[in-house]
Amino acid sequence: MPRSAKVPASKANAGEVAAVDLGSNSFHMLVARESDGQLQIVDRLRDAVRLAAGLDAERKLTVEAERRALACLTRFGQRLRGIPAARVRVVGTNTMRRLADGGVFMRAAEKALGHEIEVISGVEEARLVYNGVTHGLGKAAPRRLVVDIGGGSTELIIGRGPDPKLMESTALGCVTHTQRFFADGVITRERMQEARLAARVELEFVERQYRDAGWDVAIGASGTVRGVWRVARAQGWATERITRDAVDRCVELTIRTGNVARIDFPGLREDRRPVFAGGLAVLAGVFDSLGIDAMDTSEHALREGLIYDLLGRLSDNDVRSRSVEAMAARYGVDREHAREVERTALKLFEQVRSDWQLDREVAGRLLRWAALLHEIGLVIAHEGSHRHGEYMLRHAEMFGFSQTDQRLVAALVRLQRGKFALSALEDLPATWQLTIRRLALLFRLAIVLHRSRAPNMRIPFALSVIGKQLKLSFRTGWLDKHPLTREDLELEAGFVAAAGFKLRFS
Repeated sequence: MPRSAKVPASKANAGEVAAVDLGSNSFHMLVARESDGQLQIVDRLRDAVRLAAGLDAERKLTVEAERRALACLTRFGQRLRGIPAARVRVVGTNTMRRLADGGVFMRAAEKALGHEIEVISGVEEARLVYNGVTHGLGKAAPRRLVVDIGGGSTELIIGRGPDPKLMESTALGCVTHTQRFFADGVITRERMQEARLAARVELEFVERQYRDAGWDVAIGASGTVRGVWRVARAQGWATERITRDAVDRCVELTIRTGNVARIDFPGLREDRRPVFAGGLAVLAGVFDSLGIDAMDTSEHALREGLIYDLLGRLSDNDVRSRSVEAMAARYGVDREHAREVERTALKLFEQVRSDWQLDREVAGRLLRWAALLHEIGLVIAHEGSHRHGEYMLRHAEMFGFSQTDQRLVAALVRLQRGKFALSALEDLPATWQLTIRRLALLFRLAIVLHRSRAPNMRIPFALSVIGKQLKLSFRTGWLDKHPLTREDLELEAGFVAAAGFKLRFS
């Protein structure tokens, strides 16, 4: 069962939670502690790794970029020692999504950090950013536009209170835009205008929808927006907000430098200078596209959103469970039958959990989600519904889920019946494959036992495992009264042999 290294928590850090954001420009780590309902920041670490700048034409990391990243993660890993794995979340964003062979780097990165890394979708990144920026802003609930310009992507979210309504992630970032328009360092008026226009073109598909939705206040998050604001404030062009005029003045100031190497503005951190021109062009394009007149800034962003999301999971308020419930409702799942399958799957699970060394919380949760969603493919067709369900789960936007989370549940849904398709395991992390194979065996048995769909059915069985042999025993005479179940189990014995297991029943 894949778990981060278990290190006994010291008294000093037992109550700590940590979030690590592996961004395209910088890696961030936030360590916090909840005290009297308030979040107390204990530690922050940041390193301008510039992962996106190390991505070559084949979407592979250069040796130097990988070296920078792993060195940073090793330092972060030292700080994380002693914090329980369940209290740490690590996410990768745009560049991690784009890596051609992310598995190789991922394994090295997880080893250096000592924790698993979740690669999240652009929309999930947007949700977490919104959560981080708006959390704790008071009871007033104006309609907010949140803009986060990262190294490789820009997230745009409109929401009211804690609830995001519109979320988009676009392929615009301070690193990628700098590489595209200012790779040789030269800054001209023509290049800046071209970069600004390109940003607006990239945002064209959201312009009408976002303008029509409207907002009461715009908020910019993360380093690019804060960097522009600091420069404008140092020049006397801004106070607490960035205005359109201040952005235009920063553009003119940057053009006058003529070269990225000469950007040395008061208020701008040294590590932001190499990507300032590209980030500024993106911000100007956002102002142009959405017709923004002024923008507040926030110190909070993705990492704070991760912390709040993690605290929700720890207090049994997991947004992933709400996503699963919403998906089940959307596709008209037979909840009564799903709960019957879930109950039996978990009973099977408890009987072999110790022998198979399965984590009760993590593996049990996967079984619950798979049970509730295993019939969503019926909305397309009965024939091949397990394959339809797998596809839907792999490609749906599911709040709170990492790409790996979705693939794990999708694999269980795919493997629920019929031929044991080992291909469903191929793109799962190697550390998960045996676990999912074992969970699938339990899941399949639960579905077979409930084929009759009889309500409130309590089945008198006991499951034991010895090596790769499963023995399913029923109360004397039960199988004789359920001939369909006996026949299905005989077929199932043949199917699971393909997974390298032997099923016996009596």
